Amino acid sequence: MNRYLVLLVIVLTASLSAQAKEQRSYKAKAVFKYMHPCPANGHKSGACPGYVIDHIQALACGGADAPENMQWQTVEEGKAKDKWERKDCQR
Repeated sequence: MNRYLVLLVIVLTASLSAQAKEQRSYKAKAVFKYMHPCPANGHKSGACPGYVIDHIQALACGGADAPENMQWQTVEEGKAKDKWERKDCQR
């Protein structure tokens, strides 16, 4: 019985994670990159070494998945911000 419950929880969690990822707008990210080229190499597409695109107001806190809510952050800054967002912005 417990095995079935664990399996059900895993399946539901995977399903919710997949749905959350589908809601992200890759077009919004591409528009952001075009409007704000990579600080490391000036490219408007592709990788940006040492940087990540971050949502100014986290999606988990109700922020929009739109270019005007995005910014470049160093990988280190992004990890630090992610830590407090996970704690303080749970839906």
